[in-house]
Amino acid sequence: MSVPAIRYADAGVDRDRAARVKQRIARLARRTFTPGVLTEIGGFGALYALERGRWRQPVLVSSVDSVGTKLKVAAAVGAHDVVGADIVHHCVNDIAVQGARPLFFLDYLASSRLDPKVMNQAAAGMARACRALGVALIGGETAELPGLYASGEYDLVGFVLGVVERRKILDGGRVRPGHRLIGLASTGLHTNGYSLARRLLFQVAGFRVGSYVPELKNTVGAELLRPHWCYYPLMKPLLERDWLSAAAHITGGGMTENIPRVLPAGCRAEIQLGRWPVPPLFRLLERLGELPADEMLRTFNMGIGMVLMVPLRHLSKVERFLRRRRARFFEIGEVIRGRRGVRYRGSWR
Repeated sequence: MSVPAIRYADAGVDRDRAARVKQRIARLARRTFTPGVLTEIGGFGALYALERGRWRQPVLVSSVDSVGTKLKVAAAVGAHDVVGADIVHHCVNDIAVQGARPLFFLDYLASSRLDPKVMNQAAAGMARACRALGVALIGGETAELPGLYASGEYDLVGFVLGVVERRKILDGGRVRPGHRLIGLASTGLHTNGYSLARRLLFQVAGFRVGSYVPELKNTVGAELLRPHWCYYPLMKPLLERDWLSAAAHITGGGMTENIPRVLPAGCRAEIQLGRWPVPPLFRLLERLGELPADEMLRTFNMGIGMVLMVPLRHLSKVERFLRRRRARFFEIGEVIRGRRGVRYRGSWR
């Protein structure tokens, strides 16, 4: 009995379609190249050269992250460029808090079936964000994995590498009691807390992505797809002037879990709730889930996407700079003596 020939395409992997997707991504990536890029897209590894004479003691800083279930909202709305930019901004923020300048970025895009339109949108968002930040998109992985992902779903992961002069590393070692906490406003959920937010909005409240909610003055989909803000352009001059003692990117875990990551032993952050306006989306989620304050503060950024720790002698200069840049910022607390952690005072209600 003869067995019919089976090809890779019969197993669900279309190499020709994947090649077309990769060619499009490569064209977008080339537009982000900086002088340090030594190789074309498509090699086994991407080569990047540090600027000669630019660094005395360069230290490389890396980070990897994903967009999480915000991808489900992007798929429902059909706006994949937003999450493409989001993953770049998230990763760059993560290394900015250690004082690093981002150099290059790589991505991982995978789906059960590569949809050229979806992949191209996501790649265009990444390329646009990289180009705006002077970061080279030098490579990545685009994979078609039938049976691993549900139909119509995909995963997006980013990897960034940056560099910082050894003497300028921010690792929490400079933080002292009395340093002030400056909160930089977020645009919304950024890329964290979406599993809970989607459950409350879509299952509990019964909203759809196109539902207009007067309280939000927006549709649910548009509100959830507000971009993850990139704070690096705002922080870069402050880092160059050595005006910061530390910084914390407020992602999964909220202020409760992220601020202690940059506090030394014997230092505690005291935060005054009510010092900044909590955006309507967070208040809506709190009400829908009847969520206690500690759950809100440990899950969502609550309207603060980055916390800067500033020595008192630099506080007026930092605030003057932020005002000139028309940044939305708030003095939300200070560092006190105590066990490493966060203590909240007051209420946002």
